[in-house]
Amino acid sequence: MRDQAPATQPVHPGVHCHLAFPGRRSRRLGAAMVAATLLSAAPARAIEEVVLKLPLLQNTFRLKVSELGSSEALLRGNSDLAELDRASDGRIGRQLQALLTKPLPIDLGRATEQAVGTPMLEQAMLVLSSLGTVEGAQQDLTGAELNQALQRASAAGPLTLLSLIKAIPGQRVTLDLGELGKRLERMVQQRDEADALMAASTAAAPATTAAPQAVRRSEMELPVAHRPGRPLQLVVLEPRSGGNGRLVLISHGLWDSPSSFEGWAQLLAANGYSVVLPRHPGSDHDQQQAMLSGQAPPPGPDELKLRPKDISAVIDALTSRQLSLAGPVQTDRVVVVGHSWGATTSLQLAGLKPSSRALPRCNDQADPERNLSWVLQCSWLQGSRVDELKDQRVVAIAAVSPPVSLLFPPGAEADLSARVLLVSGSRDWVVPPDPEAVTPMRLREDKGNRLVLVQGGDHFNLRPGQKADGGTLGPLLLAWTEGAFQAGAAVRPSPSAPNLLPPMGWGQTGMALVDVTDRLRRP
Repeated sequence: MRDQAPATQPVHPGVHCHLAFPGRRSRRLGAAMVAATLLSAAPARAIEEVVLKLPLLQNTFRLKVSELGSSEALLRGNSDLAELDRASDGRIGRQLQALLTKPLPIDLGRATEQAVGTPMLEQAMLVLSSLGTVEGAQQDLTGAELNQALQRASAAGPLTLLSLIKAIPGQRVTLDLGELGKRLERMVQQRDEADALMAASTAAAPATTAAPQAVRRSEMELPVAHRPGRPLQLVVLEPRSGGNGRLVLISHGLWDSPSSFEGWAQLLAANGYSVVLPRHPGSDHDQQQAMLSGQAPPPGPDELKLRPKDISAVIDALTSRQLSLAGPVQTDRVVVVGHSWGATTSLQLAGLKPSSRALPRCNDQADPERNLSWVLQCSWLQGSRVDELKDQRVVAIAAVSPPVSLLFPPGAEADLSARVLLVSGSRDWVVPPDPEAVTPMRLREDKGNRLVLVQGGDHFNLRPGQKADGGTLGPLLLAWTEGAFQAGAAVRPSPSAPNLLPPMGWGQTGMALVDVTDRLRRP
Protein backbone atom coordinates (compact mmCIF):
# COMPACT_ATOMS: atom_id res chain seq x y z
CA MET A 1 0.00 0.00 0.00
CA ARG A 2 1.80 3.30 -1.01
CA ASP A 3 0.81 6.60 0.58
CA GLN A 4 2.74 8.73 -1.84
CA ALA A 5 1.29 8.93 -5.34
CA PRO A 6 3.55 6.77 -7.53
CA ALA A 7 5.47 8.36 -10.37
CA THR A 8 4.34 5.60 -12.70
CA GLN A 9 1.28 3.42 -12.43
CA PRO A 10 1.43 -0.38 -12.79
CA VAL A 11 -0.08 -2.03 -15.83
CA HIS A 12 -3.23 -2.90 -13.91
CA PRO A 13 -3.19 -0.69 -10.78
CA GLY A 14 -4.90 -2.28 -7.84
CA VAL A 15 -5.31 -5.72 -9.45
CA HIS A 16 -4.49 -8.82 -7.43
CA CYS A 17 -2.85 -11.57 -9.44
CA HIS A 18 -2.31 -15.31 -9.19
CA LEU A 19 0.31 -17.47 -10.91
CA ALA A 20 -0.13 -21.25 -10.73
CA PHE A 21 1.50 -24.29 -12.31
CA PRO A 22 -1.11 -26.91 -13.27
CA GLY A 23 -0.42 -30.33 -14.74
CA ARG A 24 2.12 -33.09 -14.25
CA ARG A 25 5.17 -31.00 -15.07
CA SER A 26 3.75 -27.82 -13.62
CA ARG A 27 3.53 -26.72 -10.02
CA ARG A 28 1.83 -24.14 -7.87
CA LEU A 29 4.07 -21.25 -6.94
CA GLY A 30 4.36 -20.23 -3.30
CA ALA A 31 4.05 -16.54 -2.55
CA ALA A 32 7.76 -15.86 -2.17
CA MET A 33 8.64 -17.84 -5.31
CA VAL A 34 6.51 -15.97 -7.84
CA ALA A 35 9.04 -13.25 -8.55
CA ALA A 36 11.84 -15.77 -8.76
CA THR A 37 10.08 -17.85 -11.37
CA LEU A 38 9.27 -14.76 -13.38
CA LEU A 39 12.80 -13.40 -13.22
CA SER A 40 15.06 -16.43 -13.48
CA ALA A 41 17.57 -15.49 -16.18
CA ALA A 42 18.68 -19.02 -17.01
CA PRO A 43 15.62 -21.28 -17.22
CA ALA A 44 15.97 -24.86 -18.32
CA ARG A 45 13.59 -24.06 -21.16
CA ALA A 46 12.48 -20.56 -22.08
CA ILE A 47 8.84 -19.66 -22.62
CA GLU A 48 7.95 -19.92 -26.31
CA GLU A 49 4.24 -19.11 -26.29
CA VAL A 50 1.87 -16.75 -24.48
CA VAL A 51 -1.85 -17.55 -24.23
CA LEU A 52 -4.35 -14.78 -23.49
CA LYS A 53 -7.64 -16.08 -22.10
CA LEU A 54 -10.57 -13.83 -23.02
CA PRO A 55 -13.65 -15.31 -21.33
CA LEU A 56 -16.00 -12.62 -22.59
CA LEU A 57 -15.29 -13.87 -26.10
CA GLN A 58 -15.17 -17.51 -24.93
CA ASN A 59 -11.83 -17.73 -26.67
CA THR A 60 -8.07 -17.63 -26.19
CA PHE A 61 -5.42 -15.96 -28.31
CA ARG A 62 -1.97 -17.45 -28.73
CA LEU A 63 1.18 -15.72 -29.79
CA LYS A 64 4.84 -16.63 -29.91
CA VAL A 65 7.32 -14.87 -27.68
CA SER A 66 9.39 -14.22 -30.81
CA GLU A 67 6.50 -12.09 -32.09
CA LEU A 68 6.64 -9.80 -29.08
CA GLY A 69 9.93 -8.10 -29.89
CA SER A 70 8.37 -5.48 -32.15
CA SER A 71 5.03 -4.49 -33.60
CA GLU A 72 6.37 -5.42 -37.05
CA ALA A 73 7.25 -8.93 -35.86
CA LEU A 74 3.73 -9.46 -34.58
CA LEU A 75 2.23 -8.09 -37.80
CA ARG A 76 4.29 -10.61 -39.81
CA GLY A 77 3.51 -13.49 -37.46
CA ASN A 78 1.12 -16.39 -37.92
CA SER A 79 -0.37 -16.63 -34.41
CA ASP A 80 -3.97 -15.97 -33.41
CA LEU A 81 -3.13 -12.53 -32.07
CA ALA A 82 -1.13 -11.72 -35.20
CA GLU A 83 -4.27 -12.29 -37.26
CA LEU A 84 -6.20 -9.95 -35.00
CA ASP A 85 -3.38 -7.42 -35.21
CA ARG A 86 -3.50 -7.40 -39.00
CA ALA A 87 -7.24 -6.82 -38.82
CA SER A 88 -6.57 -3.71 -36.74
CA ASP A 89 -3.88 -2.42 -39.15
CA GLY A 90 -1.18 -3.08 -36.57
CA ARG A 91 -2.72 -0.93 -33.83
CA ILE A 92 -2.88 -3.79 -31.30
CA GLY A 93 0.74 -4.75 -31.94
CA ARG A 94 2.02 -1.19 -31.50
CA GLN A 95 0.21 -0.79 -28.19
CA LEU A 96 1.34 -4.20 -26.95
CA GLN A 97 4.95 -3.62 -27.94
CA ALA A 98 5.06 -0.19 -26.25
CA LEU A 99 3.73 -1.75 -23.06
CA LEU A 100 6.09 -4.71 -23.04
CA THR A 101 9.31 -2.85 -23.81
CA LYS A 102 8.93 0.07 -21.41
CA PRO A 103 11.73 -0.12 -18.79
CA LEU A 104 10.62 -0.75 -15.22
CA PRO A 105 11.26 2.34 -13.06
CA ILE A 106 13.22 0.74 -10.21
CA ASP A 107 16.29 -1.39 -9.65
CA LEU A 108 14.12 -4.44 -9.01
CA GLY A 109 17.04 -6.76 -8.37
CA ARG A 110 18.57 -4.67 -5.61
CA ALA A 111 15.24 -3.75 -4.10
CA THR A 112 14.13 -7.38 -3.89
CA GLU A 113 17.51 -8.39 -2.48
CA GLN A 114 16.61 -6.33 0.58
CA ALA A 115 13.07 -7.77 0.68
CA VAL A 116 13.96 -11.50 0.60
CA GLY A 117 12.37 -13.28 3.53
CA THR A 118 10.26 -10.35 4.73
CA PRO A 119 6.51 -10.70 5.39
CA MET A 120 5.85 -7.76 3.07
CA LEU A 121 7.43 -9.59 0.12
CA GLU A 122 5.56 -12.75 1.01
CA GLN A 123 2.26 -10.88 0.83
CA ALA A 124 3.18 -8.88 -2.27
CA MET A 125 4.05 -12.10 -4.07
CA LEU A 126 0.80 -13.71 -2.93
CA VAL A 127 -1.03 -10.81 -4.55
CA LEU A 128 0.60 -11.85 -7.85
CA SER A 129 -0.75 -15.37 -7.54
CA SER A 130 -3.94 -15.19 -9.66
CA LEU A 131 -2.86 -13.91 -13.06
CA GLY A 132 -2.51 -17.21 -14.89
CA THR A 133 -0.53 -20.41 -15.31
CA VAL A 134 2.94 -21.49 -16.41
CA GLU A 135 3.51 -24.92 -17.92
CA GLY A 136 6.76 -26.81 -17.82
CA ALA A 137 8.36 -25.14 -14.79
CA GLN A 138 11.05 -27.36 -13.29
CA GLN A 139 12.55 -25.33 -10.46
CA ASP A 140 11.63 -23.53 -7.30
CA LEU A 141 13.54 -20.49 -6.18
CA THR A 142 13.36 -18.99 -2.73
CA GLY A 143 15.50 -16.82 -0.47
CA ALA A 144 19.05 -16.40 -1.78
CA GLU A 145 18.14 -18.21 -5.01
CA LEU A 146 15.44 -15.62 -5.60
CA ASN A 147 18.00 -12.87 -5.20
CA GLN A 148 20.47 -14.56 -7.55
CA ALA A 149 17.79 -14.90 -10.25
CA LEU A 150 16.95 -11.22 -9.95
CA GLN A 151 20.59 -10.24 -10.19
CA ARG A 152 21.07 -12.31 -13.34
CA ALA A 153 17.96 -10.86 -14.95
CA SER A 154 19.07 -7.31 -14.14
CA ALA A 155 22.58 -7.82 -15.49
CA ALA A 156 21.40 -7.77 -19.12
CA GLY A 157 20.13 -4.20 -18.88
CA PRO A 158 16.96 -2.40 -17.81
CA LEU A 159 14.18 -4.82 -16.96
CA THR A 160 11.01 -4.71 -19.06
CA LEU A 161 7.84 -6.77 -19.05
CA LEU A 162 9.12 -8.51 -22.15
CA SER A 163 12.41 -9.46 -20.52
CA LEU A 164 10.46 -10.86 -17.56
CA ILE A 165 8.31 -13.02 -19.83
CA LYS A 166 11.42 -14.27 -21.62
CA ALA A 167 12.98 -15.12 -18.27
CA ILE A 168 10.13 -17.39 -17.15
CA PRO A 169 11.35 -20.99 -16.85
CA GLY A 170 8.82 -23.15 -18.64
CA GLN A 171 7.18 -23.74 -22.00
CA ARG A 172 4.00 -21.65 -22.08
CA VAL A 173 2.43 -18.90 -19.99
CA THR A 174 -1.34 -18.37 -19.85
CA LEU A 175 -2.69 -15.02 -18.70
CA ASP A 176 -6.25 -15.25 -17.36
CA LEU A 177 -7.98 -11.99 -18.19
CA GLY A 178 -11.21 -13.38 -16.73
CA GLU A 179 -9.61 -13.45 -13.29
CA LEU A 180 -8.54 -9.89 -13.87
CA GLY A 181 -12.16 -9.00 -14.59
CA LYS A 182 -13.29 -10.58 -11.32
CA ARG A 183 -10.76 -8.52 -9.40
CA LEU A 184 -11.94 -5.33 -11.05
CA GLU A 185 -15.57 -6.17 -10.32
CA ARG A 186 -14.76 -6.79 -6.68
CA MET A 187 -13.01 -3.44 -6.46
CA VAL A 188 -16.14 -1.72 -7.75
CA GLN A 189 -18.33 -3.59 -5.27
CA GLN A 190 -16.09 -2.46 -2.41
CA ARG A 191 -17.38 1.07 -2.80
CA ASP A 192 -21.06 0.39 -3.59
CA GLU A 193 -22.35 0.81 -0.05
CA ALA A 194 -20.36 3.98 0.49
CA ASP A 195 -21.95 5.43 -2.65
CA ALA A 196 -25.42 4.45 -1.42
CA LEU A 197 -24.82 5.98 2.01
CA MET A 198 -23.70 9.27 0.50
CA ALA A 199 -26.61 9.36 -1.93
CA ALA A 200 -29.04 9.02 0.99
CA SER A 201 -27.36 11.68 3.13
CA THR A 202 -26.92 15.45 3.04
CA ALA A 203 -23.47 16.91 2.50
CA ALA A 204 -22.08 19.25 5.13
CA ALA A 205 -22.37 22.96 4.38
CA PRO A 206 -19.11 24.66 3.37
CA ALA A 207 -17.06 26.27 6.11
CA THR A 208 -17.00 30.01 6.54
CA THR A 209 -13.59 31.59 6.14
CA ALA A 210 -12.12 33.28 9.20
CA ALA A 211 -9.20 35.67 9.28
CA PRO A 212 -6.19 33.45 10.05
CA GLN A 213 -3.39 34.22 12.48
CA ALA A 214 0.20 34.42 11.32
CA VAL A 215 2.03 31.09 11.59
CA ARG A 216 5.60 30.27 12.61
CA ARG A 217 7.33 27.22 11.08
CA SER A 218 10.41 25.53 12.54
CA GLU A 219 12.26 22.22 12.40
CA MET A 220 13.63 20.28 15.36
CA GLU A 221 15.33 16.99 16.14
CA LEU A 222 14.44 14.60 18.96
CA PRO A 223 16.62 11.60 19.94
CA VAL A 224 14.42 8.70 21.10
CA ALA A 225 15.41 5.55 22.97
CA HIS A 226 13.29 3.22 20.81
CA ARG A 227 15.17 4.26 17.63
CA PRO A 228 18.88 4.23 18.62
CA GLY A 229 20.89 6.48 16.33
CA ARG A 230 17.79 7.59 14.40
CA PRO A 231 16.44 10.78 15.94
CA LEU A 232 13.00 12.00 14.96
CA GLN A 233 12.94 14.96 12.59
CA LEU A 234 10.07 17.27 13.55
CA VAL A 235 8.25 19.99 11.64
CA VAL A 236 6.51 22.43 14.00
CA LEU A 237 3.87 25.00 13.09
CA GLU A 238 2.63 27.43 15.74
CA PRO A 239 0.69 30.69 15.85
CA ARG A 240 3.04 33.66 16.06
CA SER A 241 0.86 35.10 18.79
CA GLY A 242 -2.37 34.31 20.58
CA GLY A 243 -1.90 30.55 20.78
CA ASN A 244 -4.46 28.55 22.73
CA GLY A 245 -1.88 26.22 24.33
CA ARG A 246 -3.44 23.12 22.75
CA LEU A 247 -1.35 20.42 21.03
CA VAL A 248 -2.06 18.46 17.84
CA LEU A 249 0.23 15.85 16.26
CA ILE A 250 0.02 14.65 12.64
CA SER A 251 1.32 11.22 11.58
CA HIS A 252 2.16 10.67 7.90
CA GLY A 253 1.56 7.44 5.98
CA LEU A 254 3.82 4.82 4.48
CA TRP A 255 6.62 6.25 2.30
CA ASP A 256 5.37 9.79 2.84
CA SER A 257 6.62 12.80 4.78
CA PRO A 258 5.38 15.70 6.93
CA SER A 259 5.45 18.01 3.91
CA SER A 260 2.37 16.25 2.48
CA PHE A 261 0.36 17.34 5.52
CA GLU A 262 1.63 20.80 6.38
CA GLY A 263 -1.59 22.26 4.97
CA TRP A 264 -3.54 20.72 7.85
CA ALA A 265 -0.96 22.04 10.28
CA GLN A 266 -1.09 25.51 8.69
CA LEU A 267 -4.84 25.74 9.18
CA LEU A 268 -4.75 24.45 12.74
CA ALA A 269 -1.86 26.72 13.71
CA ALA A 270 -3.64 29.70 12.15
CA ASN A 271 -6.49 28.94 14.54
CA GLY A 272 -4.31 28.89 17.65
CA TYR A 273 -3.06 25.29 17.85
CA SER A 274 0.55 24.13 18.18
CA VAL A 275 1.12 21.34 15.68
CA VAL A 276 4.01 18.86 15.50
CA LEU A 277 4.58 16.59 12.49
CA PRO A 278 7.18 13.87 13.20
CA ARG A 279 8.93 12.05 10.37
CA HIS A 280 8.77 8.27 10.99
CA PRO A 281 12.28 7.22 9.87
CA GLY A 282 11.48 3.54 9.35
CA SER A 283 8.71 4.12 6.81
CA ASP A 284 9.06 7.61 5.34
CA HIS A 285 9.86 8.84 1.83
CA ASP A 286 13.62 8.58 2.39
CA GLN A 287 13.22 4.96 3.46
CA GLN A 288 11.27 4.29 0.27
CA GLN A 289 14.04 5.71 -1.90
CA ALA A 290 16.65 3.65 -0.05
CA MET A 291 14.56 0.52 -0.53
CA LEU A 292 14.00 1.09 -4.26
CA SER A 293 17.73 1.60 -4.77
CA GLY A 294 18.52 -1.57 -2.85
CA GLN A 295 20.06 0.19 0.13
CA ALA A 296 17.43 -0.80 2.71
CA PRO A 297 14.79 -3.51 3.25
CA PRO A 298 11.05 -2.78 3.22
CA PRO A 299 9.58 -1.44 6.46
CA GLY A 300 9.46 -4.27 8.98
CA PRO A 301 6.54 -5.22 11.18
CA ASP A 302 8.31 -3.53 14.09
CA GLU A 303 7.20 -0.22 12.57
CA LEU A 304 3.69 -1.09 13.73
CA LYS A 305 4.82 -0.49 17.30
CA LEU A 306 7.58 2.05 16.68
CA ARG A 307 5.30 4.62 15.02
CA PRO A 308 2.96 5.05 18.03
CA LYS A 309 6.05 5.28 20.21
CA ASP A 310 7.26 8.16 18.02
CA ILE A 311 4.10 10.12 18.81
CA SER A 312 4.19 9.34 22.52
CA ALA A 313 7.88 10.28 22.63
CA VAL A 314 7.09 13.75 21.27
CA ILE A 315 4.42 14.25 23.95
CA ASP A 316 6.87 13.02 26.60
CA ALA A 317 9.56 15.43 25.40
CA LEU A 318 7.18 18.40 25.51
CA THR A 319 5.99 17.39 28.99
CA SER A 320 9.56 17.15 30.34
CA ARG A 321 10.65 20.31 28.48
CA GLN A 322 13.21 18.32 26.52
CA LEU A 323 11.46 20.02 23.62
CA SER A 324 10.34 23.63 23.90
CA LEU A 325 7.94 25.36 21.56
CA ALA A 326 7.49 29.09 21.10
CA GLY A 327 4.50 29.08 23.44
CA PRO A 328 3.48 26.79 26.31
CA VAL A 329 1.31 23.77 25.46
CA GLN A 330 -0.82 21.41 27.52
CA THR A 331 0.24 17.80 27.04
CA ASP A 332 -2.38 16.05 29.16
CA ARG A 333 -5.04 16.48 26.44
CA VAL A 334 -3.80 15.91 22.87
CA VAL A 335 -5.42 15.35 19.46
CA VAL A 336 -3.71 13.14 16.87
CA VAL A 337 -4.44 13.22 13.12
CA GLY A 338 -3.12 10.54 10.76
CA HIS A 339 -3.32 9.44 7.14
CA SER A 340 -3.22 5.80 5.99
CA TRP A 341 -0.58 4.04 8.11
CA GLY A 342 -0.45 7.23 10.16
CA ALA A 343 -4.20 6.82 10.71
CA THR A 344 -3.60 3.26 11.90
CA THR A 345 -0.97 4.68 14.24
CA SER A 346 -3.50 7.12 15.65
CA LEU A 347 -5.99 4.29 16.24
CA GLN A 348 -3.37 2.38 18.23
CA LEU A 349 -2.77 5.45 20.38
CA ALA A 350 -6.54 5.67 20.91
CA GLY A 351 -6.53 2.16 22.35
CA LEU A 352 -7.14 -0.30 19.49
CA LYS A 353 -4.86 -3.31 19.77
CA PRO A 354 -3.86 -5.36 16.70
CA SER A 355 -4.90 -9.01 16.77
CA SER A 356 -3.78 -11.97 14.67
CA ARG A 357 -7.31 -13.41 14.75
CA ALA A 358 -7.86 -12.56 11.06
CA LEU A 359 -4.49 -13.91 9.86
CA PRO A 360 -5.97 -16.96 8.06
CA ARG A 361 -7.86 -14.59 5.74
CA CYS A 362 -4.53 -13.41 4.33
CA ASN A 363 -4.22 -16.55 2.20
CA ASP A 364 -7.80 -16.49 0.91
CA GLN A 365 -7.62 -14.97 -2.57
CA ALA A 366 -11.41 -15.24 -2.94
CA ASP A 367 -12.25 -13.24 0.18
CA PRO A 368 -14.76 -10.59 -1.00
CA GLU A 369 -13.19 -7.97 1.26
CA ARG A 370 -9.66 -8.53 -0.02
CA ASN A 371 -8.04 -5.28 -1.17
CA LEU A 372 -4.62 -3.74 -1.71
CA SER A 373 -4.22 -2.68 1.92
CA TRP A 374 -4.19 -6.34 2.94
CA VAL A 375 -0.64 -6.62 1.61
CA LEU A 376 0.52 -4.35 4.39
CA GLN A 377 -1.92 -5.55 7.04
CA CYS A 378 -0.97 -9.19 6.54
CA SER A 379 2.75 -8.42 6.66
CA TRP A 380 2.19 -6.62 9.98
CA LEU A 381 0.22 -9.49 11.47
CA GLN A 382 2.66 -12.18 10.31
CA GLY A 383 5.81 -10.54 11.51
CA SER A 384 5.32 -9.04 14.93
CA ARG A 385 3.36 -9.31 18.14
CA VAL A 386 2.17 -5.81 19.02
CA ASP A 387 1.03 -4.98 22.53
CA GLU A 388 -1.39 -2.25 23.41
CA LEU A 389 0.18 1.17 22.82
CA LYS A 390 -2.67 3.31 24.14
CA ASP A 391 -1.70 6.82 25.26
CA GLN A 392 -4.25 8.21 27.73
CA ARG A 393 -3.16 11.76 26.92
CA VAL A 394 -4.67 11.37 23.44
CA VAL A 395 -8.33 12.35 23.84
CA ALA A 396 -9.43 12.34 20.19
CA ILE A 397 -8.06 11.25 16.82
CA ALA A 398 -8.88 11.79 13.16
CA ALA A 399 -8.02 8.71 11.09
CA VAL A 400 -8.00 9.35 7.32
CA SER A 401 -8.04 6.20 5.13
CA PRO A 402 -6.65 3.72 7.68
CA PRO A 403 -6.18 0.01 6.91
CA VAL A 404 -8.16 -1.64 9.73
CA SER A 405 -10.29 -4.63 8.71
CA LEU A 406 -7.71 -7.33 9.50
CA LEU A 407 -5.78 -5.53 12.22
CA PHE A 408 -8.56 -4.63 14.61
CA PRO A 409 -11.33 -7.24 15.04
CA PRO A 410 -14.85 -6.33 16.20
CA GLY A 411 -14.82 -5.79 19.94
CA ALA A 412 -11.46 -4.03 19.91
CA GLU A 413 -13.27 -0.72 20.48
CA ALA A 414 -13.99 -1.77 24.06
CA ASP A 415 -10.53 -0.48 24.96
CA LEU A 416 -10.86 2.89 23.21
CA SER A 417 -9.90 5.82 25.40
CA ALA A 418 -10.08 8.49 22.68
CA ARG A 419 -12.89 9.58 20.38
CA VAL A 420 -12.48 8.56 16.71
CA LEU A 421 -13.30 10.40 13.50
CA LEU A 422 -12.87 7.99 10.58
CA VAL A 423 -12.63 9.49 7.07
CA SER A 424 -12.72 7.55 3.79
CA GLY A 425 -12.79 8.59 0.13
CA SER A 426 -15.44 7.08 -2.15
CA ARG A 427 -12.84 6.38 -4.87
CA ASP A 428 -10.06 4.99 -2.70
CA TRP A 429 -8.76 1.84 -4.43
CA VAL A 430 -5.89 1.36 -1.97
CA VAL A 431 -7.99 1.32 1.21
CA PRO A 432 -11.54 0.96 -0.18
CA PRO A 433 -14.38 2.43 1.89
CA ASP A 434 -16.73 -0.53 2.29
CA PRO A 435 -14.45 -3.18 3.84
CA GLU A 436 -12.05 -0.75 5.55
CA ALA A 437 -14.41 1.96 6.86
CA VAL A 438 -18.14 1.27 6.50
CA THR A 439 -18.12 -2.35 7.68
CA PRO A 440 -15.82 -1.80 10.70
CA MET A 441 -17.84 1.20 11.86
CA ARG A 442 -21.12 -0.69 11.51
CA LEU A 443 -19.85 -3.61 13.57
CA ARG A 444 -18.47 -1.53 16.41
CA GLU A 445 -20.35 -0.31 19.46
CA ASP A 446 -21.65 3.25 19.18
CA LYS A 447 -19.52 5.38 21.50
CA GLY A 448 -19.74 8.75 19.80
CA ASN A 449 -17.31 7.97 16.99
CA ARG A 450 -18.10 9.31 13.51
CA LEU A 451 -17.64 8.19 9.90
CA VAL A 452 -17.34 10.85 7.19
CA LEU A 453 -17.22 9.86 3.52
CA VAL A 454 -15.78 12.12 0.82
CA GLN A 455 -17.33 12.06 -2.64
CA GLY A 456 -14.56 11.54 -5.20
CA GLY A 457 -11.84 11.23 -2.58
CA ASP A 458 -9.03 8.76 -3.26
CA HIS A 459 -6.02 7.68 -1.26
CA PHE A 460 -3.92 10.62 -2.35
CA ASN A 461 -6.11 13.63 -3.12
CA LEU A 462 -7.30 13.99 0.49
CA ARG A 463 -3.79 15.01 1.51
CA PRO A 464 -3.46 18.80 1.68
CA GLY A 465 0.15 19.24 0.65
CA GLN A 466 1.14 22.84 1.37
CA LYS A 467 -2.35 24.37 0.99
CA ALA A 468 -2.77 26.82 3.85
CA ASP A 469 -6.54 26.25 3.94
CA GLY A 470 -6.01 22.57 4.72
CA GLY A 471 -7.37 21.33 1.40
CA THR A 472 -10.49 19.20 1.20
CA LEU A 473 -10.40 17.98 4.81
CA GLY A 474 -9.09 21.14 6.48
CA PRO A 475 -12.43 22.49 7.79
CA LEU A 476 -13.52 19.03 8.95
CA LEU A 477 -10.31 18.39 10.90
CA LEU A 478 -10.44 21.87 12.43
CA ALA A 479 -14.08 21.38 13.52
CA TRP A 480 -13.32 17.95 15.01
CA THR A 481 -10.27 19.27 16.87
CA GLU A 482 -12.17 22.22 18.29
CA GLY A 483 -15.05 19.97 19.31
CA ALA A 484 -12.66 17.59 21.09
CA PHE A 485 -11.08 20.32 23.22
CA GLN A 486 -14.37 22.06 23.93
CA ALA A 487 -16.05 18.85 25.13
CA GLY A 488 -13.99 18.65 28.32
CA ALA A 489 -14.48 15.35 30.14
CA ALA A 490 -17.27 14.39 27.74
CA VAL A 491 -14.70 13.93 24.97
CA ARG A 492 -14.03 10.35 26.09
CA PRO A 493 -15.92 7.64 24.13
CA SER A 494 -19.13 6.43 25.73
CA PRO A 495 -22.65 5.39 24.59
CA SER A 496 -23.93 8.83 25.62
CA ALA A 497 -21.03 10.84 24.23
CA PRO A 498 -22.07 14.03 22.38
CA ASN A 499 -21.25 14.53 18.73
CA LEU A 500 -18.01 16.51 18.46
CA LEU A 501 -18.90 17.75 14.97
CA PRO A 502 -21.17 20.80 14.62
CA PRO A 503 -24.24 20.32 12.40
CA MET A 504 -22.82 22.57 9.67
CA GLY A 505 -19.81 24.57 8.57
CA TRP A 506 -17.15 21.91 7.99
CA GLY A 507 -17.81 20.95 4.34
CA GLN A 508 -16.18 21.86 1.05
CA THR A 509 -17.43 23.26 -2.25
CA GLY A 510 -15.22 20.98 -4.35
CA MET A 511 -15.94 17.50 -2.94
CA ALA A 512 -18.99 16.67 -0.82
CA LEU A 513 -18.30 15.57 2.77
CA VAL A 514 -21.05 13.46 4.35
CA ASP A 515 -21.36 12.25 7.95
CA VAL A 516 -23.04 8.85 7.41
CA THR A 517 -22.70 7.56 10.97
CA ASP A 518 -26.39 7.67 11.83
CA ARG A 519 -27.32 5.77 8.66
CA LEU A 520 -25.14 2.74 9.38
CA ARG A 521 -27.21 -0.40 9.89
CA ARG A 522 -25.88 -2.11 12.99
CA PRO A 523 -26.73 -5.78 13.68
